[in-house]
Amino acid sequence: MEAKVALITGATGHLGQSVVKRLGQDFNQLAIHYYQNETLARGLKAEIEKSDKKAGIFQADLTSEAGAEKLVREVVKEFGQLDLLVNMPGAIRNKSWDELSQSDWEDIIRSNLESSYFCLKHALPVMRARKSGRIVNIGFHLVEHLGSFPGITPYAVAKIGLLILTRTAAVAEVANNITVNMVSPGLIEGGQLPAGLKLRPGQTGKVEDVAEAVAFLASDRAAALTGVNLIVAGTWKM
Repeated sequence: MEAKVALITGATGHLGQSVVKRLGQDFNQLAIHYYQNETLARGLKAEIEKSDKKAGIFQADLTSEAGAEKLVREVVKEFGQLDLLVNMPGAIRNKSWDELSQSDWEDIIRSNLESSYFCLKHALPVMRARKSGRIVNIGFHLVEHLGSFPGITPYAVAKIGLLILTRTAAVAEVANNITVNMVSPGLIEGGQLPAGLKLRPGQTGKVEDVAEAVAFLASDRAAALTGVNLIVAGTWKM
């Protein structure tokens, strides 16, 4: 297996854990980012290393550019390169749009949009130097639906902005053989679901479905795909 390094931010989250485990099948060096849950990060590291792969854990607050720059620098120092960046989702709050505080807006925009931008910004020079790279951002299934989102307004704003960022970077990096894509999950089992929501059987997806989509976009099989938003939501809200 060719030596390749994958960095997964937010790796200790509900989706992040599954993405780490799936990418551990395809990549032999994994950088596992966490913000607070060091114990879980160490558990993921130990699980990856059972398969004779190399893994490292890295703590950083990605809501600041300094934190993202530090993370990328430490990963490259540890592994010598960076081939894949996966920007996992940040905070979400189910709260009426007209009851949001300034901190609600700032927390959600920073953790979902700004953190991904900062990581992408500092990962790109490393990838450009090698003329190769993959970046996968995580959106949500209605990111291209420019409608009303009264209960998750800042989250929707952040994810729509992330899609624009994804496609902007995709166009800019074609000549450098760097692809930038998005995976947009629907409602996921075990995740945060809207209060009082009544679901029919089969309307929630599995974390493994999302992880498989990320693995595909990270692979050579998707070399010709860039600027793509891959929706993993079955027929939910179709």
